[in-house]
Amino acid sequence: METRTKIALITGGSRGLGKNSALKIAEKGLDVILTYRNNREEAEATVREIQAIGRKAIAYQLDTKAVKSFDAFVKTVGDHLEENTGSRNIDYLINNAGTALYAPVADVTEEQLDDVVDIHFKGVFFLTQKMLPFINEGGGIINVSSGLARFALPGSSVYGSIKAGVEMLTRYLAKELGPRRIKANVVAPGAIETDFGGGRTRDDEQVNAMVAGATALGRAGVPDDIGGVVAFLCTEEARWINGQRIEASGGMFL
Repeated sequence: METRTKIALITGGSRGLGKNSALKIAEKGLDVILTYRNNREEAEATVREIQAIGRKAIAYQLDTKAVKSFDAFVKTVGDHLEENTGSRNIDYLINNAGTALYAPVADVTEEQLDDVVDIHFKGVFFLTQKMLPFINEGGGIINVSSGLARFALPGSSVYGSIKAGVEMLTRYLAKELGPRRIKANVVAPGAIETDFGGGRTRDDEQVNAMVAGATALGRAGVPDDIGGVVAFLCTEEARWINGQRIEASGGMFL
């Protein structure tokens, strides 16, 4: 009997950590649906890389703070899946998309705070809610958090606080979805060399040196340090990991 190919949906999967995770997931034998906010060309390039691995992939535009667009997005994805697999369901949802905010508490505006809440919490909450009926029993949800939910660095109060909220939400998801054997876990990267936050960790030599000095393994992270962790949680080997926060930071601020 042929084993059904599992499917993962990852938001923000066209570049950085999301792209690396999408590729690593494909290498585990899963098909991938990825979303992008603006850069369709980048997303299509990632799709082609996944297809070169021998897996199926497709990219859809999605702004994760536009909650009112989620119903149409879920229908579009479901229609595609039903046409191509006979089912509207996926196995894994990876809430990865996000942006940075660097501002001291004294300077944060209401608009800035609302933006981070909408993208990193409200969007995660309601996309997960909308996808719940379409996650197969035995599947999983992976929420990408940050080391900044554990340690504090000046300027990241809003981002770190909202990520801490996502981590608590993940525990509630694990509890409530247990009867369906759906796991919910957090992957919390440390500082990574990507274009996230304007490429701060990658391009600012002082920031990069600070991160390296605060990390037990002596360097800032790169996307390849993270994608495999996310992909592992999309495998049967991770079936007993549930409600957990896995920090992949090289031992930052131990």
